[in-house]
Amino acid sequence: MSAIRLATQPLRSARRFYGTATPTRLAAVSPQTTTTTAAAVQNTAAPAISAAALHAGGPLRNDWSREEIQAIFDSPFMDLMYHGAKVHRENFNAREVQQCTLLSIKTGGCTEDCKYCPQSSRYNTVVKAQKMLDTGEVLESAQRAKDAGSTRFCMGAAWRDLAGRKSNFNKILGYVKAIRGMGMEVCCTLGMLNETQAKQLKEAGLTAYNHNLDTSREFYPKIISTRSYDERLETIGNAQDAGISVCSGGIIGLGEQEEDRVGLLHTLSNLPKHPESVPVNALLAVEGTPLEKQEPVSVFDMVRMIATARIVMPQSMVRLSAGRVRFSVAEQAMCFMAGANSIFTGDKLLTTPNNEFTDDQKMFQLLGLVPKPPNFEQGSDNPDQPKYDNGIKIKAEVSA
Repeated sequence: MSAIRLATQPLRSARRFYGTATPTRLAAVSPQTTTTTAAAVQNTAAPAISAAALHAGGPLRNDWSREEIQAIFDSPFMDLMYHGAKVHRENFNAREVQQCTLLSIKTGGCTEDCKYCPQSSRYNTVVKAQKMLDTGEVLESAQRAKDAGSTRFCMGAAWRDLAGRKSNFNKILGYVKAIRGMGMEVCCTLGMLNETQAKQLKEAGLTAYNHNLDTSREFYPKIISTRSYDERLETIGNAQDAGISVCSGGIIGLGEQEEDRVGLLHTLSNLPKHPESVPVNALLAVEGTPLEKQEPVSVFDMVRMIATARIVMPQSMVRLSAGRVRFSVAEQAMCFMAGANSIFTGDKLLTTPNNEFTDDQKMFQLLGLVPKPPNFEQGSDNPDQPKYDNGIKIKAEVSA
């Protein structure tokens, strides 16, 4: 919501605007002005230092407790946003934002029952099963993406796994080699991977593999029953063991509680190696799916998630992903300030709408953002990553 709209249009619902804010967080901004509320606010002493301040700038860790992450997540909003920004600048050039393009190379007909996904064959949505795109369509899309400024090209297929798909998998290996030859990072999301498939993708030149955990282990069974949480973690492990960077995050707005968002970050931040990138998605409810009536999350929910992810996984890219189309430029600026440094460009994310390329270019100009160059040094088998010290690069990426 823009500042002008906020100033001129009364809020219809404080809960809608502040998302899942707790009563403690709302105390200072609630429209209620009763004596009881005022007294409660006056008698609530602010802590000397927030958890966000306490943990910002600490060493890279894989032993976070859930309580520590919850405390960071619950920090006062402005303090959390500030320290997310501080950690961001200590580890990255804060003006650089990676531009990625995601193409659905095999759409619809998926046998899984993810309640948010219009590609599931179990739900009656506008998305229908299609054959895998041919080589010309894929490579032309990759070239257009590069010409438009994207440095990472991601290919998604609506599959549970690659079992019985040897011919299509061999085609994908060819796509990976060709796109890597264009001087782009290459990412795939193809469902579950075994060790052999992960090694083949690495040998073909794959930069990263996307496999989201979606939510906390506790809430997960309410969203998906056809693939276990441990199977997702196994695929992440297979990719990392093969030397591939892992892209793994989740979705907020599924009906989960705040502790589930913390649980997701707790699992990701305690992996043996943090994901190279952590996408934070806001659910775009699609008609025909079981979650079609879910209310959208607010930008405050997104910022709180992004800033917490930035503090507990300081060297990971934090991607402002699906749902960005709902946020104004001012709201997206809050996300970048809090620590997001990657976006998907193009007018579609798999099957859901996304921001127009021209709108993103205008936003970059307005906010003074610049495209982040590709990083070909990354990979779970290469610990020597580009480093920044207060926004100044002290180890350069390899140019294409």
